[in-house]
Amino acid sequence: MIEDQLSHRMQNIPFSNIRHVFERVAELQSQGRTPAPFHIGQPDFDTPEHIKQAAKDALDRGMTAYTSNYGLPALRAAIAEKLFHDNNIQVDPDQQILVTVGTNEAIWLAMLATLNPGDEVLIPNPSWMHYRYCAQLAGARVIDVPLREQNKYQLDPDDLARFWTPRAKMLVLNTPHNPTGVVFSLETINAIANFVAERDLLLLSDEIYEKIIYDDQVHYSPGAIEAIKDRTITVNGFSKAYAMTGWRIGYAAAHPQLIGAMVRVHQYTNICATAFAQAGALAALRGSQECVSQMVAEFDLRRKFVITRLQPLEGVNFIPPQGAFYVFVNFSFLNNCSEEVAQLLLEQANVAVVPGRAFGSYGEGWIRLSFACSLAYLKSGLAAISSFVEQKLPNSIR
Repeated sequence: MIEDQLSHRMQNIPFSNIRHVFERVAELQSQGRTPAPFHIGQPDFDTPEHIKQAAKDALDRGMTAYTSNYGLPALRAAIAEKLFHDNNIQVDPDQQILVTVGTNEAIWLAMLATLNPGDEVLIPNPSWMHYRYCAQLAGARVIDVPLREQNKYQLDPDDLARFWTPRAKMLVLNTPHNPTGVVFSLETINAIANFVAERDLLLLSDEIYEKIIYDDQVHYSPGAIEAIKDRTITVNGFSKAYAMTGWRIGYAAAHPQLIGAMVRVHQYTNICATAFAQAGALAALRGSQECVSQMVAEFDLRRKFVITRLQPLEGVNFIPPQGAFYVFVNFSFLNNCSEEVAQLLLEQANVAVVPGRAFGSYGEGWIRLSFACSLAYLKSGLAAISSFVEQKLPNSIR
């Protein structure tokens, strides 16, 4: 049997629950339906024109060959400047930055380069499941650390201590956070830094949503903290802030020995990120940031609209997002599992959402709603959700 030929490591690596939703939406679209796309974690904006033009110009100049495994020197220099000015992280662009095929690859490289079979990785739950399965593919064991609604999803250092064992080697952090929309406070970041230093851990800090924050929130990078700067791997990219999801350009910044190990994995997988896409990323950093401000302002308008439409719904609870473009909504009043809730919303209300279980066991009872789509979709989709809730609301809640 063919399945007997698969590696043992694939036995516990499922097809993404998020991708299951994508596949079902595509099937419905082929039948003429247009579900409200609240499942999509990508901006609905086009990539800014100056970025596209830079890539076109690079192609016209013949930039179609390999680059350095580490990435274009000019891009690495620009990333280093960005990290210094935006994040207070000081790195050598020649030794401490690696340009990757999206932030996804940066995470995978970091785990494969540092984790051994039997090591444990502490991952907040709920979280994007990419972290879990990359760790498992590297042979590590995942330890789920709950993010609690009553703590407004701030990671509790007491929970970290409770779930830590001497086999733990890495802690994964994502702020602003997918799927909850929380921005970890300075108090939380400092507590995490103390924990990482005391337990001799590596910290993988995914900061892909750092530019997408609202109100008076501030993004704090743990890699700027002196006590843990050498043990922090900061990963980021261009997909979210610059609407460049399909360009597949990310990066990692870390101690030279960590980057040296990661680039050795990188050179035997992807060799390098696409040359002309790197030219576009360089233009993104070097050019005006007004395009980012405009997109974030639009996301904020959508966020406020979502909040005003969800707050009146009886039985439905959520914490207003502080960053990213997701709201994590508690639908536990239905007493259905989150996969069933998502299926009901798609089939009966024509609204595509992601079940909370897709982000881990502590996401059960919730759904993730993305407001990265147009206001028109938000208006129709939220009206449909409101009608759906009214129909399903138990008499005891009415």
